[in-house]
Amino acid sequence: MKRTLLTVSSVLLSISLLVGCSNSAAPEQNNQGQPAQQEKPKDTTPAHPATPGKYKEYPAMTIDQKKDYQATISTSMGDIKIDLFEKDAPKAVNNFVFLANEKFYEGIKFHRVIKDFMIQTGDPTSKGSDDTMGNGMGGPGYTFEDELKNGHKYEPGVVAMANSGKNTNGSQFFIGSGPDVTGLDNSPNYTIFGKVTGGMDIVQKIAGTKVKKNPQTGEPSVPEQTITIKSITITEK
Repeated sequence: MKRTLLTVSSVLLSISLLVGCSNSAAPEQNNQGQPAQQEKPKDTTPAHPATPGKYKEYPAMTIDQKKDYQATISTSMGDIKIDLFEKDAPKAVNNFVFLANEKFYEGIKFHRVIKDFMIQTGDPTSKGSDDTMGNGMGGPGYTFEDELKNGHKYEPGVVAMANSGKNTNGSQFFIGSGPDVTGLDNSPNYTIFGKVTGGMDIVQKIAGTKVKKNPQTGEPSVPEQTITIKSITITEK
């Protein structure tokens, strides 16, 4: 299954986590995670994978919703600070905190970038040499339920799960990088679980990197340079 996201550029695009199909696809996971695009409307949704993963089941709930959780994503281009919405999307935040503490994300690349829409990452199949790029199909080995319409909107800086359909969240997520991400409000299919509070310039720097066509979908969204997650640090107050 792929995960896809939507974007808007003259026409409202839909989102899905596919392997990155056309010009503006939604953050949807194909078989595990990239946004797919379609013709009128185009689909820019983040998708996520269905390939076997490291874990057999969703982790035990360990976050304390009375506390405030924040994350610092250290990338090869700089740090991005995120306020996590533990009260509004507890399952997604618990999942993200678990995987971050397990160092699951270390070495994973940003495999799908659409400048005015979003940047997508979280596919473990992208780990490896600079020539290795995830196809949007990888995940942790389990899926979990959506937490939609939780009071937050899709806007630049939003952090949301990529998926391949209803209740197929895994490890892939995307960060809104420009105005096109607001189009997802017309079809809220991706669980919003955080918002960038620092380092939006880094998000836009990643979003502005030069891309090439995805060999499978033809979508111009594969970064020509390697951009990786070095680490994710979780703090709680």
